[in-house]
Amino acid sequence: MERADRGKDSRLLKNQPYDESLEVIDSEEVASVYSPTPRSQRQRSSTRSRMEEQRSNKVPRTEAAGSSSQKRSRREGLKSHSCQHCDKSFTTSANLKRHQRVHTGEKPYSCDQCGKAFRQLVHLKTHKRICIFSKSSYLKVQRIQSGEKPFSCDKCGKALANSSNLKIHQRTHTGEKPYSCDQCGKAFVNSSNLKIHQRTHTGEKPYSCDQCGKAFTSSSDLKIHQPIHTGEKPYNCHQCVKAFTNSNDLKMHQRIHTGEKPYSCDQCGKAFSASSSLKMHQRIHTGEKPYCCDQCGNAFSTSSSLKIHRRIHTGEKPYSCDQCGKAFASSGKLVIHQRCHTGEKPYSCDQCEKAFASSGKLVIHRRGHTGEKPYWCQQCTKMFTSSSSLKTHQFVHTAEKPYSCDQCEKAFCSSGELVIHRRGHTGEKPYWCQQCTKMFTSSSALKAHQFVHTAEKPYSCDQCDKTFSRSRYLNVHRRIHTASS
Repeated sequence: MERADRGKDSRLLKNQPYDESLEVIDSEEVASVYSPTPRSQRQRSSTRSRMEEQRSNKVPRTEAAGSSSQKRSRREGLKSHSCQHCDKSFTTSANLKRHQRVHTGEKPYSCDQCGKAFRQLVHLKTHKRICIFSKSSYLKVQRIQSGEKPFSCDKCGKALANSSNLKIHQRTHTGEKPYSCDQCGKAFVNSSNLKIHQRTHTGEKPYSCDQCGKAFTSSSDLKIHQPIHTGEKPYNCHQCVKAFTNSNDLKMHQRIHTGEKPYSCDQCGKAFSASSSLKMHQRIHTGEKPYCCDQCGNAFSTSSSLKIHRRIHTGEKPYSCDQCGKAFASSGKLVIHQRCHTGEKPYSCDQCEKAFASSGKLVIHRRGHTGEKPYWCQQCTKMFTSSSSLKTHQFVHTAEKPYSCDQCEKAFCSSGELVIHRRGHTGEKPYWCQQCTKMFTSSSALKAHQFVHTAEKPYSCDQCDKTFSRSRYLNVHRRIHTASS
């Protein structure tokens, strides 16, 4: 409106003649009339006035919202918030809180379409952009909830819930392992197993138990560990009522009842109920012993064997018998030992019905029926049914007697012979005859004595058919034939 009035006044002045009687107008007023303020200048003045108004209304710094210490930490790059589980540090408590969900497994943000859960809101938002809840996605979720497994392996018949799991499973038959470690070259069937393996090199164990503090490389290992504290064993065997903490252990246990052994060695045809057992067995053929003792250099095919071996150096025997107090380096040896007190012999031969306290002794015994002697001496080619017998024999060539008595300094080739010898000093005779109550220092001496009652002579000469109650009597007899020839 002012601009229109100014234009009208200028037109009137131009049409009128000059008159000195007219009142003199102030130069600044004229400038304001004939020289309008540029737009940019008006904008600057408007901006200045707004800034002045904001300054006048500004809240004092001490009363400003938010934590100044956190802002200063972010600005200076300080990481004052540390994780108690892995010592990782963060600049803000919010970042620490988000990180701790890695350890607790908490996933508070879930997709309202497919139900998938996330630790961070930003991950949920990213997921929602790609989550098109189509018919196929709906069916996938339904299968998880109902337990339906429509995809089955054409080789072993195993059923799976989706095609991707079937593809991964089929690699166990083909041997395909497309994911390999760039540090040790070890290969895996899926990327998640590779990721967990890589933590063995870095030492990272991001999953820790909130009760005992024990840390694990994978969430599944933590999940298996946690029922130890609660004592919960939700997976029960319907045949023997034995309970387990996880479904995998139950599944492997059930194969004892069914006799199923789906994993077989491609070299010798031996079958196993678990893939891990097959893997350990295959090292017999390859000679691979990837676990090495850093003190003596002795190598082992399994990590558990190395762990037990290390106790030889430390002298640690954490498993002790509650009846006689004898201590052992492994729980397996304690279980076998306790059968001496109970008389339990759960492993019996299907040919002669002889029973044993351990499966290892049964395996060695069966070789007596089959004639199998898989262990041989490289110096004299003599063959043996067990590795321990071979080890004891090898001392004949080296004349080495590594086991010595601490009372009389007598030395022996095997630890078993030393144990029997020590009973001569202590007077211990743990084996007794049930017919005459005579006692003996060793089971072999008891066995030889029992032939007196049965009149059995199981050792026969292959040249003259003469029989003997003891093997050493047979050996002495054989010299008659060799001397005469």
